[in-house]
Amino acid sequence: MAISGPHSSGGGGGVFADINITPLTDIFLVLLIIFMVTTSVTIESAAHVDLPNATNTAPENKGVIVTYTAQHELFVNSKDVPERELRSSLGEALSKVDQKIVVFQGDRKVLLGDMVRILNIAKAAGAEQIAIAAKRVTGAQLANSSGGGG
Repeated sequence: MAISGPHSSGGGGGVFADINITPLTDIFLVLLIIFMVTTSVTIESAAHVDLPNATNTAPENKGVIVTYTAQHELFVNSKDVPERELRSSLGEALSKVDQKIVVFQGDRKVLLGDMVRILNIAKAAGAEQIAIAAKRVTGAQLANSSGGGG
């Protein structure tokens, strides 16, 4: 059975065989851009921690950094670690550094009980000193953040 085209001499209507894929390509490109943007946003915000403010902060110590996010995610030196493996990961990381210091970076929304539990695990893993990370704030910034509320 032959398909008659627009230039065939046979009578009757022909079948239009060309498909315009330009709109389909546009849709795929838009979807690709959307997925690329959302993926970069989720990766970037994975370990965001809103540190508490402090006026007297010492320079960063060398040691192991434990980060605990508001979403209850734990990171040891920026490596995602489940809580059941925290002690072994901390012990391994502390064995690689000279100073046995654990710096805790906790979000402001972290409960005190969670912080105490994580710091107890750090002590059990061999930490000799524990520090709590804070953002350095000047006196003017501290006055602006604490005063003038309604």
